[in-house]
Amino acid sequence: MDVARLDGFLADRDAWQTTQCSIAKAMDMVGTRSAMLILREAYYGTRRFDDFTRRVGITEAVAAARLRELTAEGLFERRPYKEPGQRTRYEYVLTEKGRDLLPVVLALKQWGDKYLQGERGAPLGLTDDTTGDPVRVEVRSSEREVPLEELRVTPNFTEEQARRAMRNASANR
Repeated sequence: MDVARLDGFLADRDAWQTTQCSIAKAMDMVGTRSAMLILREAYYGTRRFDDFTRRVGITEAVAAARLRELTAEGLFERRPYKEPGQRTRYEYVLTEKGRDLLPVVLALKQWGDKYLQGERGAPLGLTDDTTGDPVRVEVRSSEREVPLEELRVTPNFTEEQARRAMRNASANR
């Protein structure tokens, strides 16, 4: 079977819920198209509001909302700058938290290159600036690339801790 193996109490999928799912929490933070494209542009060097708006092809209202949300979540830091004769404005600089999302964005690019670009292939390549080698995102252990069917999902907590978290989540709804 081409699926991950669930270990311990996770093996009974009906015995636990995904109330604390990290994927769901991450999607709540950056799950809009405009947020992902703003991050893409930030990785390519965009820092200024007008440039994000133009490069992503979104309205000023959408850009302002997304940048405000991403900054509030700690993915960007606002830094003041001033052009001669102009008022003080702010640029948006990736934080460590924002930079740590790079593999996610690159994995989406890699998937899109493979399945959505057709005969043309990938419009942009990724290479290691030092070696010139192609760069790709992989699911790896320290030794090798790990295929889905050899991926094991293990709990980082006891079954009782999981039950307590599910009760707390239900009570807080």
